[in-house]
Amino acid sequence: MAWLLFSVALFILGAVQGEDVFSRSQRGLDPEVNMNISQIISYWGYPVEEYEVITEDGYILSVNRIPHGIKKNAAGPRQVAFLQHGLLAAGSNWVTNLPNSSLAFILADAGYDVWLGNSRGNTWSRKHVTLSPDQDAFWAFSFDEMAKKDLPAVINFITKSTGQEQIYYVGHSQGTTIGFIAFSTMPELASKIKTFFALAPVGTVDFATSPMTKLSIFPEFLIWELFGRKDFFPQSSLIKWFATEFCSEVPLDELCGNIFFVLCGFDEKNLNMSRTPVYTTHCPAGTSVQNMLHWRQLIKTRKLMAFDYGTSGNMAHYNQPTPPQYHIRDMKVPTALWSGGHDWLADPKDVALLLTQISNLVYHKDISHWEHLDFIWGLDANQLMYSEMVKLMNQNA
Repeated sequence: MAWLLFSVALFILGAVQGEDVFSRSQRGLDPEVNMNISQIISYWGYPVEEYEVITEDGYILSVNRIPHGIKKNAAGPRQVAFLQHGLLAAGSNWVTNLPNSSLAFILADAGYDVWLGNSRGNTWSRKHVTLSPDQDAFWAFSFDEMAKKDLPAVINFITKSTGQEQIYYVGHSQGTTIGFIAFSTMPELASKIKTFFALAPVGTVDFATSPMTKLSIFPEFLIWELFGRKDFFPQSSLIKWFATEFCSEVPLDELCGNIFFVLCGFDEKNLNMSRTPVYTTHCPAGTSVQNMLHWRQLIKTRKLMAFDYGTSGNMAHYNQPTPPQYHIRDMKVPTALWSGGHDWLADPKDVALLLTQISNLVYHKDISHWEHLDFIWGLDANQLMYSEMVKLMNQNA
């Protein structure tokens, strides 16, 4: 499979610290490598609920909830924080660090009702009311549908379930992109967001240097031929074997960490290398090839636009020969933004451009040594960002 060749290539690129790799024995594995998201949450002693949300086009999305922290202090309704993962990721991103450095647990312990989203096509959202993942039609989506179909379905479900008229939205990477699209084009949905917390935000990728951007050098037809018309880089038994049998060796865990680094930027000292088997068995979580083509389109056009189906396809989808462009400046939601100085995907130059388009910016902090993964897994994330997020939420409660 093409995605497997791609992952092997990434491993080769990442394998730069392999001296004496067999000199130490395998550690005991973290039990979370074999758990789903709800099981991880429960494993650490937190209450957990799991729901299925059906979108208007029939996708069945898995949503996890941590209704309160380990100690339930105050009774009554709690403010809601909804966390939305990025590209090739899952809701597990927010709980795969230890509890004192995982945002979902930190927010729950701070008194918030925490919900974790899973975009269509990832490990936990591969169901549809009529379609099967074995069919090409199941995978005919990109971040357009995640913004226009997934987010309204999940956010409306959360507000109805909790009785809260407004919630806090936290997005990482692609989670910010779909937020920008949704909240700039659907004012009614935007009115339900109290504050948008944008972590490693992506509106354009003009300056991104991640190897992921190299997809843009291949013609579209070749990408379809190489990767097919279904899923891209899903979690698999082979990846799990790689994580549990290979990444658990010391210091091979550093090589596994570097697979992520080569995609997103280097900051090895800020990642808990002992957790790499857990990271690797939950991420990558897959997406559609069409979604990757949409990101390729973003790189080539340097514009945040709807998916380009070609002239005739665009006429059928949009009633115009070219895909419509999204305008982030039309989003009026109060936005707090954190960026990283060494981020290969949300490049500082792209972030600088994005800042000029956010019409209601209430806070911005650049963390000079951070790369793309520090926002979800950084050892100093609680100190440098999560504590600030809690403070801002408390001020607006």
